[in-house]
Amino acid sequence: MVPLTCGIDWAEKYHDVALVDQPGRLVAKRRISDDVHGWRTLVDLLAEHGDCPGEQIPVAIETSRGLLVSCLRATGRKVYAINPLAVARYRERHTVARAKSDHADAMTPANILRVDADHHRPLPADSELVQAIAVLARAQQDAVWNRQQLANQLRSLLREYFPAALTAFHVKNIGLTSREARAVLQAAPTPAAAAKLTTRRLHDLLRSSGRRRNIGTWAERLQTLFRGEHLHQLPLVEEALGRQAQALLLQLYAACRAADELSEATSEAFHQHPDAAVVTSFPGLADLTGARVLAELGDDRARFTDARALKAYAGAAPITRASGKSLVVHHRKVKNQRLAAAGYVWAFASLRAPGPRAHYDRRRTEGDRHSSALRNTFNRLLGCLHHCLQEGMIYNEHVAFPPRSKATA
Repeated sequence: MVPLTCGIDWAEKYHDVALVDQPGRLVAKRRISDDVHGWRTLVDLLAEHGDCPGEQIPVAIETSRGLLVSCLRATGRKVYAINPLAVARYRERHTVARAKSDHADAMTPANILRVDADHHRPLPADSELVQAIAVLARAQQDAVWNRQQLANQLRSLLREYFPAALTAFHVKNIGLTSREARAVLQAAPTPAAAAKLTTRRLHDLLRSSGRRRNIGTWAERLQTLFRGEHLHQLPLVEEALGRQAQALLLQLYAACRAADELSEATSEAFHQHPDAAVVTSFPGLADLTGARVLAELGDDRARFTDARALKAYAGAAPITRASGKSLVVHHRKVKNQRLAAAGYVWAFASLRAPGPRAHYDRRRTEGDRHSSALRNTFNRLLGCLHHCLQEGMIYNEHVAFPPRSKATA
């Protein structure tokens, strides 16, 4: 049978499907609903045109998420998530009239797959466990970002009418997201209310927040700060700002709880994966950062052809722009943003180890800025991680970062 490619233009309520043969002729088209009936219609359509377990028709679609994509991946077929920008550019190969229809949008990814399949990568064949880790790790990362966003909003608000609170909780490992700060500010959201807090009341608030050490010292310090001389808003305005702060604190409470609960669930799932031992053997990678890295890398060993492909995917490898006499090297902006964010934390935390620290210091000595040197360290660690995962090896610093004399020999 003539090889076919399938393109799907997805939407919220229905999807348009197009089957194209090798010469580019439309073989079949169908509009399916986004439910079980639509899924069965798609399976029957593919089977009608030769789809079978031994020779499955590849599918191209403009997203990598959703129930439809999940079901397609579960069948074991190759599913290609084509970037919508690439689809739009390919459409301009054939027409510049800007005509558009759902049927044509389904044919475009099918034709991309027919002509340029080698230039696109199918979605990885990740295990069910690593897909679950990805869901939890990304949700936890979002919760952390949301928590910090709310803390920044609260900080800006307190600066307008209650700067003593910012001074009180501007301590190492203690911030506005800490349980101590949330408990005290919820009980006394205004300077007037905070000035009335007794040492005993502060003692009770700190203990109820979960603090167990230096409670007396903390209570006396907070009382001194709150009863000091400060600028004030008008009484009614201050009271209104306090109510706004309490509303933000409620959201902050929920964000902190979500982040904590997702952290526990992520760590639990991460430790069940066989790659967890390899990942956490690297300096700077603990349960959460390791889970985030594993979630974005997956456990399909064929996903990246080599370490260079992984480094480009993570944004750690530089990109060169050469034209005529111009030659400029930039850092990558098109990358997996989640992996890049986790990589920054990983590289920074790894500087406590001698090998990464020496590599970072050497890059700084050669003229790199902090961000560039850190990105280069991340690039080096990624190459080591790719090798260790491929070979099932534990991280060895003497191999990953050999002494300079041996490395140059």
